[in-house]
Amino acid sequence: MTFIDQWLRPDIKNISAYHVPKSKNLLKLDAMESPFGIPQDQKDEFLKYIDQSEINRYPDAELTQLKDTLRALMDIPEEFEVLLGNGSDELIQLLALACNKDDLIMSFEPSFVMYEMVSKYAHLNYCGVKLDSNFDINLSKTLQTINTKKPKLIFIAYPNNPTGNAFDYDSIIEIIRTTDALVVLDEAYYAYSDKSFLSEILNYSNLVVLRTISKIGFAGLRLGLLIGSKETIIQLNKLRLPYNINTLTQASANFLLQDRQQILKNAQLLIEERQRLFDELSMISQLKVFPSQANFLLVQSEEAQSLHSSLIKNGILVKGFAAKSDLTRFIRITISEPNENNTLIAAIKDFYG
Repeated sequence: MTFIDQWLRPDIKNISAYHVPKSKNLLKLDAMESPFGIPQDQKDEFLKYIDQSEINRYPDAELTQLKDTLRALMDIPEEFEVLLGNGSDELIQLLALACNKDDLIMSFEPSFVMYEMVSKYAHLNYCGVKLDSNFDINLSKTLQTINTKKPKLIFIAYPNNPTGNAFDYDSIIEIIRTTDALVVLDEAYYAYSDKSFLSEILNYSNLVVLRTISKIGFAGLRLGLLIGSKETIIQLNKLRLPYNINTLTQASANFLLQDRQQILKNAQLLIEERQRLFDELSMISQLKVFPSQANFLLVQSEEAQSLHSSLIKNGILVKGFAAKSDLTRFIRITISEPNENNTLIAAIKDFYG
């Protein structure tokens, strides 16, 4: 037995690491990233702005300017407080750290895998409530689970990943109303959705909203935010590691997130392309395309595994699912700009002849 075998927590050895597939030289449509980078006419000004960063000093610990920038971009009311994380993943982990050992985290299945992974890291229990055949919340089953298992945290991805749909709004309100748990509405795809729970924070003390800038063009900056009442965020902030948002991320975000109109324009283009891609793929009889409120589409096919492999051979990477997964007959496609979407459509049509 090696040293690490003796030293490492046994349950960690049994966890599979989060897998990121190789994407070099592939059209990358697997990770819900935006296709839009820094506008060409802003690159020189951006580099000058970054050049002013004092990387020999620790970053701004209070993150005051960055919080103001995010408030302006996302219309976050002043009466709410904001907690920033190194991606939303860090904030999910921070919320888990606020729990007692053996507390229960609840979410839905299928949904974002990090909810379950973080529960294991933090010695917490996890319960995933199965969605119905339309990938919506079974409210009676959910309320029964809450009543019997008494979760400490409930994560609800809205819209949901990987299914793309936004759950029934009133069902979520009922969940918030009838539980003592902290309910975390993960609005990673807020920019592509019709509704938000942000304003409901005023009405429910057990509600917080989680967001990220990864899906609107800035995945490489690794910046997430948790929005809640001042009382809630003040307490959770005690768990945040000091200087967790580095100087270059702060400077980059403060520059790039100022262009609200361009960000909204890019999001609208992807919404339009989402509809076009939905219409095009729905005309292929072998595919079932699910409606989406996110920047991706979930597509069902009896030949999903073969289709996934064929697309890779044609230089296109989409999200596939393990053979033993409930989603083994599905692929998930990130919406991109028109030319890249056309390449994808042509490859899929070619696969089906």
